[in-house]
Order: sequence, then structure tokens, then C-alpha cells
Amino acid sequence: MTYALIVLPFVAITMAMVLTTVRRPGFGRRTAASAIAAVVLCALTAVFDNLMIAAGLFTYPPEHLSGLRIGLAPLEDFSYPICAAFLVPAVFILLRSRHAGGRGVTGSRA
Repeated sequence: MTYALIVLPFVAITMAMVLTTVRRPGFGRRTAASAIAAVVLCALTAVFDNLMIAAGLFTYPPEHLSGLRIGLAPLEDFSYPICAAFLVPAVFILLRSRHAGGRGVTGSRA
């Protein structure tokens, strides 16, 4: 099994959760913040994955990779921070709206 196939369920779940929250208030603002977070997380992943691979802390079997790399880090490694940057806020919005009794994100309990 390749790392790209391992990533597919995470990408599918992230897309489903983000699409579920499209009509929620603040979607555009949250998406912009998620995009900024994704860029920062990918930069950190690039730096630290390259350092750890260069130090010999771990390796990847080449037959399980796409072959595309950013430095020493395989491209597949960057899918996890991207998914996290979009999935965590989507889950937070969904849980928060359920906790508010279905009144949406801006609803408050009196």
C-alpha cells in the first residue's frame, strides 16, 4: 500500500466535513484562516521533516512514495497538516453548533 492511498481517507473525511460547514456563518473567514494555518503548518513540516530525515531518524521506502519531494520530505507528508488545518475548525464549528442547541455558531444559551 502506498502512502498516497493511506492519505485518501483523511482527505475524504476533511472534504466531507468542510463541505458540511459551507453554509455555516463565518465560513469564508474560517476558510481564509485555515489556508493561512495550512501554509504555516506546511512550512514547519518542510523544515522539521527535512531535518529529521537528514538526521536519519526515519526513512521512507521509495516503492511506497510518489517520488515527488520537497527537499528530502515526500510530498505525501504535507497532506496531514493541510487536512488538520481544515478539518479541526470544521469539526469545532459542527460541535459548537450542536452544543448551542442547533441555533448555529452565533447562538448562545441564556
